[in-house]
Amino acid sequence: MPTKTAAYRGKLARVAGFVFLSVVVPPSEARAQSEVLGEVAFDGATKVERTAGVWVDGGYLGYLKELKGSKKVMLLPGQHQIAVRQSGYDDFEEKITVEPAQKQIVHVKLRLAPRATVPSVTATLKLTIKPDRAAVFLDDKYVGHVGEFGGKFRSMKIAPGKHHVRVELPGYRTFETEVNLLPDQESEVKTELVKGSIQQNTPLIKKPD
Repeated sequence: MPTKTAAYRGKLARVAGFVFLSVVVPPSEARAQSEVLGEVAFDGATKVERTAGVWVDGGYLGYLKELKGSKKVMLLPGQHQIAVRQSGYDDFEEKITVEPAQKQIVHVKLRLAPRATVPSVTATLKLTIKPDRAAVFLDDKYVGHVGEFGGKFRSMKIAPGKHHVRVELPGYRTFETEVNLLPDQESEVKTELVKGSIQQNTPLIKKPD
């Protein structure tokens, strides 16, 4: 009969197609994983790429520059679809083939979307949300991760009016709220995501517009 650890690892591989090699994995198990899985690293030339969101096989992992160390991406051998997204830029997409126990680097270069526009009159929205690696959707469109819109000097400039804010991260319950801002108004959303299941995430986290 398979152990709970093996069953969980099998379920995670079926659902998401990737695993994180965590520092809490026993050395013997980590060595066994390294013989089967292949590592995928991401390289971004500018801040635009390094803060962009990364999807593998339709599942959100986090933002590009954090996917290393304990969060390095270990994939099952075979073909995988990579997508990197940033607000105002065309998606970067690439299909890769992962080999067992080998590492490859995906070099990401984003291009400004020709249709991208900035409103002439704006309001300011700040997000103070944990974990700050969660994906942010404004009116059902991916706009970045929480860390880009919080802190002393970071916020989001948006058109005045009513907006729907959704914050998602696999393994946490989705947070949703509505804001209705006047021109030049400043507002802040504060919360901490509640632990949950990947089954509770909405389709947006897998197929963002």
